[in-house]
Amino acid sequence: MGRALGGGLYPVSAAIADGEFMDVFKPGDHGSTFGGNPLGAAVARTALRVILEEKLPERADRLGTWLMERLRAIGSPHVEEVRGRGLMIGVVIRKSSGTARPFCEALKARGILAKETHGQVIRLAPPLIIDQETLEYAADVLREVLAP
Repeated sequence: MGRALGGGLYPVSAAIADGEFMDVFKPGDHGSTFGGNPLGAAVARTALRVILEEKLPERADRLGTWLMERLRAIGSPHVEEVRGRGLMIGVVIRKSSGTARPFCEALKARGILAKETHGQVIRLAPPLIIDQETLEYAADVLREVLAP
């Protein structure tokens, strides 16, 4: 979300699908208050340019791989699996350890926000611009929270 003039929020989004799905919509079926907004389009183009120029997808892949390896190395009896792509990482909690919720609450108490999803998964989704030092801190906190 971005800030529009006057302090209101405006969305910047896109949808991509093959013809089987997109052919369902005909002109006039779907609209958007801000669709085609020149300012919104300029913001979206600039954001995409920054993502590409700063190589944020490649950086996310490198840092995500590093973080997943670090989390796997913890060897916690609570963890069934660490999976992910880039910096979108899921730490699957064994059913015998309860749900992911208490682990997420313990993380929050230590300054790390994570989302419990599907009952058993701690979802980590840091911003693409996060630095390795902050990820090292997060990995240390996760090690403490996932300790036996």
